Amino acid sequence: MRSPGTLLLLLLLPTALAFKPSDFKTCSQSGFCRRGRALAARAQESPSSWHSPYSIEPPEFLALAPRQQGFTTSVYSSIHPNVKFVLDVIIHEEGIVRVRMDEEDGLRKRYNEAAQWALIGEPKLSDDVLWTIDGEKAKAVYGPKKDMKLVVDFNPLKITLFRHGKEQVVLNGRGLLHMEHFRTKEDSKPLEHIEGEGQSVLQVNPAAWFEGDTQDAFWDETFSTWTDTKPKGPESLSLDITFPNHAHVYGIPQHATNLSLPSTTGPIARHTDPFRLYNADVFEYLSDSPTSLYGSIPLMHAHSANSTVAVFNALASETWIDIAHVEKGGVETHWISESGILDVFLLPGPTPTDVFAQYAHLTGTAPLPAHWSIGYHQCRWNYVSSDDIRGVQNRFDEEDFPVDVFWLDIEYAEDHRYFMWNKKTFPDPVEMTRDVEAVGRKMVVIVDPHLKRANDYPVYKRASELGVLVKPKSGEGEYEGWCWPGSSSWIDFFHPASWDFWISLFKTKTIDGQWSWTESTDNVGIWNDMNEPSVFNGPEITMPKDNVHYGGWEHRDVHNINGMLFANLTFQAAEARTDPPRRPFVLTRAFYAGSQRFGAMWTGDNLGTWEHMAVGIKMVLANGVGGMPFAGSDVGGFFGNPEPEMLVRWYVVGAFSPFFRAHAHIDTKRREPYLLEEPYKSLVRDILRLRYSMLPVWYTAFRETSESGVPILRPQYVMFPEDEAGFGIDDQYYIGSSGLLVKPVTQKGVMEVSMYIAEDQVYYDYFTNHAHRPQNRHITLPANLDQIPLLIRGGSIIPTRERPRRSSPLMKHDPFTLRIALDTSGNARGEVYLDDGETYGYGRGHVVWRGFGAESTKGKGKGQGIGMVRISSVDLAASTEVGAYDPMNEFARSVGDVRVEKLVVLGLGKKPLSVVLDGGRELEWEFTSEGVLVIKDPAVRVVDDWAVVVQSE
Repeated sequence: MRSPGTLLLLLLLPTALAFKPSDFKTCSQSGFCRRGRALAARAQESPSSWHSPYSIEPPEFLALAPRQQGFTTSVYSSIHPNVKFVLDVIIHEEGIVRVRMDEEDGLRKRYNEAAQWALIGEPKLSDDVLWTIDGEKAKAVYGPKKDMKLVVDFNPLKITLFRHGKEQVVLNGRGLLHMEHFRTKEDSKPLEHIEGEGQSVLQVNPAAWFEGDTQDAFWDETFSTWTDTKPKGPESLSLDITFPNHAHVYGIPQHATNLSLPSTTGPIARHTDPFRLYNADVFEYLSDSPTSLYGSIPLMHAHSANSTVAVFNALASETWIDIAHVEKGGVETHWISESGILDVFLLPGPTPTDVFAQYAHLTGTAPLPAHWSIGYHQCRWNYVSSDDIRGVQNRFDEEDFPVDVFWLDIEYAEDHRYFMWNKKTFPDPVEMTRDVEAVGRKMVVIVDPHLKRANDYPVYKRASELGVLVKPKSGEGEYEGWCWPGSSSWIDFFHPASWDFWISLFKTKTIDGQWSWTESTDNVGIWNDMNEPSVFNGPEITMPKDNVHYGGWEHRDVHNINGMLFANLTFQAAEARTDPPRRPFVLTRAFYAGSQRFGAMWTGDNLGTWEHMAVGIKMVLANGVGGMPFAGSDVGGFFGNPEPEMLVRWYVVGAFSPFFRAHAHIDTKRREPYLLEEPYKSLVRDILRLRYSMLPVWYTAFRETSESGVPILRPQYVMFPEDEAGFGIDDQYYIGSSGLLVKPVTQKGVMEVSMYIAEDQVYYDYFTNHAHRPQNRHITLPANLDQIPLLIRGGSIIPTRERPRRSSPLMKHDPFTLRIALDTSGNARGEVYLDDGETYGYGRGHVVWRGFGAESTKGKGKGQGIGMVRISSVDLAASTEVGAYDPMNEFARSVGDVRVEKLVVLGLGKKPLSVVLDGGRELEWEFTSEGVLVIKDPAVRVVDDWAVVVQSE
């Protein structure tokens, strides 16, 4: 049920029924984007006469001291000779280049703190750089193989990164760099666009030639009924970034579009507007659009068969990015941002794995999550009462559906005052939560950033007293907007005084008399929604840009970071509930670079359509490329009532996503999986059980990602970076290093699929064990509703736990099955990683991390197949720095009784003569008619070294 107040808010919310393009700006409606695009158009119209007005003072000292990591020098603009800028060019470890440019001694200060929120620390400088001055250029050679070169052209300013003499990325190669300097209205009179006889625009008025002949939205701007005052005047930043030898670009999430980003300008443009990065609450977003969505990560990968390179453009303001694929096989991009300094990191690769590692070293990796959080999550807006939650849990148990988490949306809170329960419907919140926790499950409860402006609401009252609420444009008082509670204010998480206050709210015991969430438990996960921020009566359903944050910064300067800080502090607050701390779970809708360090994200308010199911996969892949691997889309779609066929297919998509949650709008019919008719109910039960059986694969993949930064879901181009045919594929993907390749069905009525295979390798059907050898690089698989196109790559070993359980914590002592998929040479490898799934004990070496291998020897005689296979288990943690590792650590002892109950060997070729445990004990086995060897209960422990020998002759 919805309260009358909720109904009123839904009526007020302009996008409650469908996506309305008129609610959001296009580039032509955004003054600074108009100016930036007009700049690019003039450059294209006059390519022979166009050149960048920016030049730098040659860093002559490099000739005397060539072993420098970089330099700082002055930048001059020929169109504004009295305005000075400063440029830093620094080379860091791993060949990462940082380029910063700021206005020097200007009337005001540009926002320069975006990077400090994204980075985990100041990057270390390279100690292997040699500079030379060559005429009008400075050149740096570096890298272990001395194959990297950075060339800085002085006039006009241009920066080019080379590898092996080949251009990788070029800054300002097209001359579109432009930093609008601070000015006053008095010294900023309209530019005259006068062209005398025989004179060019450049000769008569160079500023007009470069900036245009009108002051377009310099000091204020109107959109719909809102006027954005711009007290600082124009301050936008334009930069062209070109990848001359890379035909594909990826990243810059979040957008609903292809993984390989299409053109937005030029003859093959698919969209008329640039891709926009501006965190926004977009209901029922389009399934193919450059429209900005809930999160923004200004990271772009460029890829070719020869190399991968990336740029991280550390800007927090609204940014538009034009992309043009050019005839010669390169990509030209144009980045137009409203405010901030130029702060660009060039990540040199040369492989996708290298780029992921380089970005991770800058912004961090996703932490190892709580194990329960990778199980199945059941949610809707809203479970209406304590008894409703208990009833849903009982039905899951009665129908034998596994589930780990139940969620509560906004209706749990009294008058939408978060942390405070509606006692009419949730009279016993702690008891309800403990009932859920009794069988190893958890609750997740929503906490949104808007605070109801009411003095009887302790959270708002304390925030107001502390003075940590966002201010209106006057800089005085508190900004008042409209959201779910009605009249609302927002905590300014840029204000240091807000941090301890927010952390204190989540304490489940009262400390020093301060109000806290005592009606909760330490295990409750937190859902941060609406944190773009969403403001129902604000421009573009968000906060006015001229609002004021701590330090005097306008909201326009920090908009894309705002939601990240809310989730970051929530993560820290949830972590601080216990001593020693346990791993918290926080889900966020808004995010920025570095958000991966603090939890998971989902793709927002999707629709229950086939198109949204399909694009959700692409969005999750793009988020992985953007450094946020713990991602998923709402199963079934947030809006609508999907037919049973669609719902079954969507559960497959969810089961093969890192974050797996079913969610639904308050107006939808109940669609918990146990409500389905047969055969759909049993199909979904099997899908859920499949996810739970494969949790060892997922958790092991999360461990790898937490160390390397390589995403959990790996597109073709990441797995096979030299195979051009796979660069545009985004409907199939690999799961970590496991060797599992899946292609979820996302179209109605599909009976079979074709999966692309980039290598001459055997692949096995996960369910039938049938060995496929690709014909013309494709494998055709049946894909009826009860079939999942899932393959095991030859050379892989897949660890699973096959016992059905009600929740993942109940699987702790379950035995393992190993599927050993031999490659064409008869070999295979895999691993499994285990820890307690809750604490940070893994940092102290309290883990079990086993590597599995299968090594074959050939049979005797010409043309003979496999003669012997030795299957073994070794301790990977012992050879890796994992804290103070002890093979008999506390966790290892706690799972010392866990055994391997079955080995399934695929690709053996012929029936063996014997199967023995190393040391002589014969094992029970069978060889099926499909050529599969099943070794039954070898009675080996997962914590031990062991070997099984299969003798075929």
